[in-house]
Amino acid sequence: MEYVVAAIVIAVIALGAAGTFLITRVRRRELPPQADRGAGTISPPAEKESEAEGPVTTAERPTGTGAPAPPTEELDLVEPPTPTLERPAPAEGRLVRLRSRLARSQSALGKGLLAMLSRDRIDEDTWEEIEDSLLSADVGVGPTQELVERLRTRVRVEGVASPEQAREILRSELLHLVGTDLDRSVHADRTATNPAVVLVVGVNGTGKTTTCGKLARVLVAEDKDVILGAADTFRAAAVAQLATWGERVGVPTVRGPEGGDPASVAFDAVKAGVEQESDVVIVDTAGRLHTKTGLMDELGKVKRVIEKQAPVSEVLLVIDATTGQNGLTQARVFAEVVDVTGIVLTKLDSTAKGGIIIAVQRELGVPVKLVGLGEGADDLAPFAPEEFVDALLAD
Repeated sequence: MEYVVAAIVIAVIALGAAGTFLITRVRRRELPPQADRGAGTISPPAEKESEAEGPVTTAERPTGTGAPAPPTEELDLVEPPTPTLERPAPAEGRLVRLRSRLARSQSALGKGLLAMLSRDRIDEDTWEEIEDSLLSADVGVGPTQELVERLRTRVRVEGVASPEQAREILRSELLHLVGTDLDRSVHADRTATNPAVVLVVGVNGTGKTTTCGKLARVLVAEDKDVILGAADTFRAAAVAQLATWGERVGVPTVRGPEGGDPASVAFDAVKAGVEQESDVVIVDTAGRLHTKTGLMDELGKVKRVIEKQAPVSEVLLVIDATTGQNGLTQARVFAEVVDVTGIVLTKLDSTAKGGIIIAVQRELGVPVKLVGLGEGADDLAPFAPEEFVDALLAD
C-alpha cells in the first residue's frame, strides 16, 4: 500500500512540473521582443526580401542599442571657418621699396669705384685698382676688362671735372654692362589652350622651394590662378614647405608619394592646370649637384614629360648669389640640360657680391629676372637694372 501511495505522489509531482514547463513556454512566447526591453544589442534583421517590396536599404535597417530612435530633426550644418588668406604685396615697385636694403649690402663697390674715378689724377695704378675692385665683386674677367676699357675711353675723351660727372659716367657704363634691353619679364601668361608652365631648377640649398612659394605670391598679386607642383619627391619637408606657401595665398599643391617619380608629379600638376584652366603651373624640382650625370638626365626627363601636356614657358635657374664664381659652373651645366631661360639670384642682400649678376648673364646669355633680397615672404622682386645700379651708387 505504501508503494502505491508513493507512486501516486511521484505522478502528481511529474504532472505539476510538466504543467509548469508548458506554462513557461507559453509565457515566453507571449513576452515582447527583446528589442522592446531597452537593453542589449540589436542584430540586423534577416535579409528575407519580398520581390514586391524590393530590398531593404541601409537607411531602413535599425541601428543602435535597441532604444527607441529619436524623432528625426533638421540639423543646421556649420561650415568650418575659412582660413584667412594673405594678400601678397604687388610685384610692381618691390625692388624700389627694397632699394635701401640692397644699397646697404652692395654700395661698397659703387662707392669705391666713384672714389677712384673722382681722383685729381687717374693713372695706371688707379685703373689697376678699379680692375681689382670689379674682379673682387665677382664681375668676371671678361666683363671687367670691357668696363675698364670703356671707362678709360670716356675719361680720356670727356674728362672728369667733378664727382657728379664721374658718377654719371660710371652709372651709364654699369647700365650698359648689366643690360637694359633684355627681356626680364617672367613668361607666365596663359595661352588659348594651356597654362604657362614655369620649371624651377638648381643645386641643393639655393632656395628653389622658397623661390617657388614667393613666385606664387608675385603671380597671385597679379590676380593669376596658380597651381604648384611638388616634384621634389625626395624630401618630404620640401613638399610640406611648398604646400604651406600655397595655403597662405589659396594656391593648391599637387604632390605624390615620398620617393615617387618626379616626372609623374610634374605631369600630374600640369595636367591639373590644363583641366582646371589655370593661368600658371609652377613646378619645383629636387636640388641636384651639377656633377651628377644621372640626376641631370632625370631633370631633362621631367621637362620632356611636362611637354607632353603643355609647352614649358620658363626654366628658371636659382643661384645662391653668395656662391660667386662657383655658381657659374653650375649654371653652365643646367643650361645644357634644360635650356635655361632666366636666372633667379637669391640671398643678394647678405654677403653676396653684386657683380655676379653681370657675370652670370654673360656666361649664359640669359637675363637675371628675379632677385631675392631677404627672408620675408614678399622679398622676391623683379630685377630692374636701373634700380640695381642706383643702389650700387647710393650715397
